[in-house]
Amino acid sequence: MDDKDWIAGAAKALAIIEAFDEEHARMTPTAVAGRAGLSRTAARRYLLTLRELGYVDTDGKLFWLAPRVLRLGQSYLDSARLPRTVQPFLQRITATLQETALVAILDEHDVVYVARNGVNRAMAVGFVLGSRAPAPLSSAGLVLLAFQAPENIEQWLASYPIKVFTPHTYSTIERLREVLGEIRRNGYVVTDQQLELGVRGVAVPLRDRNGTVVAAISVSMPIGQESANAALHRVLPTLLETASLLRNLV
Repeated sequence: MDDKDWIAGAAKALAIIEAFDEEHARMTPTAVAGRAGLSRTAARRYLLTLRELGYVDTDGKLFWLAPRVLRLGQSYLDSARLPRTVQPFLQRITATLQETALVAILDEHDVVYVARNGVNRAMAVGFVLGSRAPAPLSSAGLVLLAFQAPENIEQWLASYPIKVFTPHTYSTIERLREVLGEIRRNGYVVTDQQLELGVRGVAVPLRDRNGTVVAAISVSMPIGQESANAALHRVLPTLLETASLLRNLV
């Protein structure tokens, strides 16, 4: 974009908000400055402004995000076309399969779940609406990565810090590269216990009318006594049919 159109203050304010996460929930202005790439003085001024606007709170020493920040994410869910379009189709998947159905998009190293329809069961599985997860640890994330341009996949793999959550997590870049190649050839993926023990996922790409992959549709389920092959044959036809129905709608 043209430099004259760039508003540095907006970028810095968003950097302040994004500096907070699970491991950095409450921070001093100095700590925020280090994570946001600002001076302490600038960070403090932005924090105080955000506090005045209701987006952060403080005890006078530490700062933390306030619930008002959730409005930013909710605004996307309320206004974006994709979540509204896919929701009736997710309801149909759940009614057919009695499993949790989700739609996710890729955001750098993570997937973000922008639509979800759950099933009533004693054991709830699947991600909540708006949640994030490292892309290789979910079936949706693996599908979204697999259908990137090959040069983009390599750049992504080169920058991804491997995170191991279970004994089944793909723990090397070489293994991830192999898995992504298999997904690209097959057009779908089934994963077992990558992020959480006892949970399986099946996902397919969601393409627009031009054939571009814009999201992934997935089903999350407890493994139970069902084999991965049996789960795939039970779930995959419904997912593929749904992706085909949505192709001219997203």
